[in-house]
Amino acid sequence: MTKPRSKKALYIGLPLALAIGAGAGFLAWDHWFRGNAGYPLAVIKQANDLQDRLLSFDSHITVPLDFGTAGNEADHDGGGQFDLAKARRGRLSGAALTVFGWPEIWNGANAPHRPSDGFVEEARHEQEVRYKIISGMVRDFPNEVGIAYTPDDFRRLHGEGKFAIFISMLNAYPLGSDLNQLDLWTARGMRMFGFSYIGNNAWSDSSRPLPFFNDSTDALDGLSDIGQQAVHRLNDLGVIIDVSQMSTKALEQVAQLSRTPLVASHSAPRAAVDIPRNLSDKELQLIKRSGGVVQIVAFSAYLRPLSQPTQDKLNSLRARFDLPPLPNLAVALMPGDAIIAAWPEHTFGEYASALYAILDDEPKATLKDLGDAIDYTVRKIGIDHVGLASDFNDGGGIDGWNNVGEIRNVTAELIQRGYSEADIAKLWGGNFLRVWDQVQKAARPLANRSSPST
Repeated sequence: MTKPRSKKALYIGLPLALAIGAGAGFLAWDHWFRGNAGYPLAVIKQANDLQDRLLSFDSHITVPLDFGTAGNEADHDGGGQFDLAKARRGRLSGAALTVFGWPEIWNGANAPHRPSDGFVEEARHEQEVRYKIISGMVRDFPNEVGIAYTPDDFRRLHGEGKFAIFISMLNAYPLGSDLNQLDLWTARGMRMFGFSYIGNNAWSDSSRPLPFFNDSTDALDGLSDIGQQAVHRLNDLGVIIDVSQMSTKALEQVAQLSRTPLVASHSAPRAAVDIPRNLSDKELQLIKRSGGVVQIVAFSAYLRPLSQPTQDKLNSLRARFDLPPLPNLAVALMPGDAIIAAWPEHTFGEYASALYAILDDEPKATLKDLGDAIDYTVRKIGIDHVGLASDFNDGGGIDGWNNVGEIRNVTAELIQRGYSEADIAKLWGGNFLRVWDQVQKAARPLANRSSPST
């Protein structure tokens, strides 16, 4: 016997309605509540609405060397902090993906070990791998991602709904003493260059000299001759100079030599944590006076001092290695005591491994800590000179902003603090794009270049 139509509709329609309702409920939950760091619903709604309209930019993300391989595909929502799926979910318009080269000192069979001739080649290899990863992403997903060679490219890609890649480079170490490498990498798409990382190099002193490499503080007294030449060359090429991780003397010299605005791509104010890696008030002012931008970084140890339990553990570790109690937070965050230059490699390895294991257990900073650092920097140098960076895949990430899919929470924190939508737009990329425009317009074609003294 055929069932009455009304009953058939009930049998079919009720489950369908329930399924649709469940699906809609999940989508609503996913949109409004997933990853919510505890903000009121009205704030989340405003943040979501703003994120949908906003041009947003993260100025420092490191590309893992295995990015794009099986289990870490660029278009899958994987375990890393950055991929295209998370970028879509977070509505992140684009990011500076860093062509970075610096071989970890405990790579290889005899690790840890001091630099050898192979270090430079390995660093260059890492640069090439990361560049090929970026190129491959654009090749494989042309409808989702593109490289921004100009600020207009960035805006166009955003308008097309594509993720915009801005290619940056960190650490002059792999370039040796070849200034022409800047021209070659600019031709390949590099649009921001940072001189320094951990350890001094032939171009610049680092804010974090590494005694294990026989570094000393201010060994070059700031910039070397090639470092000074590089400032002028980068200005001529239309490449932004990134002063994050430089020593104070090096940063001061760059500020004096550069005719274009400077950017600190991933830094925090020294008022938050008193370490040389962070920027002093004087350094903040130098960047402001250049017309530049300080991109406040979501790196826990730079936003909030280490807790007392962690410092106690570090002091116990130091006692085991006959080191005095912590003199400052700088040597707490890395093996930076001068005496380490005389240590055998295996001793350094034991100490460094134990130190970083302790630091890994330190509770993460929060969105409040990030907001406090932003507030401080805005008060010191103004809303037109501050931006945002994550440092994902190289130690960045805080509670509430653990990956690129959670940038809505940063926007919510800013709304909670009373920032206007116009100000939030400046922080999330407007200020950086303004600097990029200025740097590009100040470039000098090769035929029109003159010597630095003229």
